[in-house]
Amino acid sequence: MNDEINIIDLIQKGTVLLNVEGSSPKEVYKNVVDKIEYPKGLTPENLYTELCQREDLMSTAVGNGIALPHSRYPILKNSDDQRIIVCYLKETLQMNAPDGRLVGVMFILLTSSPQFHLKVLSQLAFLFQNKDFRNTLDKKPNEAELIEAIKKVL
Repeated sequence: MNDEINIIDLIQKGTVLLNVEGSSPKEVYKNVVDKIEYPKGLTPENLYTELCQREDLMSTAVGNGIALPHSRYPILKNSDDQRIIVCYLKETLQMNAPDGRLVGVMFILLTSSPQFHLKVLSQLAFLFQNKDFRNTLDKKPNEAELIEAIKKVL
């Protein structure tokens, strides 16, 4: 398994969705699962169920208007299929973030191992600590703009 973390590659394998509608995390997830491509062995129904079950356990909001939805367990069988789906919400959501801020962007993680998942979370946390990067997220950048912002930090 390739343990090299490249956030840009993961986003390019996933997608960037703008103006995702939904008045709750579950509504957002329902809208997201209908708009993405799936690797073999993963279905929209399975992804939706996994994301909702994880959100029911505890909010995936991490602060600064950001949430990191993911399944409780590795959801992919092949490490080459790992990806991040970035979703800019049409309207911000209350997700009980530690800082009380409403969520405006979600980075949905699809990974194949707990170790890789934790490494991705660590690298994203590093990105999210950068104020310029967070300011860029607030502007809802497209994929190219998001990648440029990541390159400036990493």
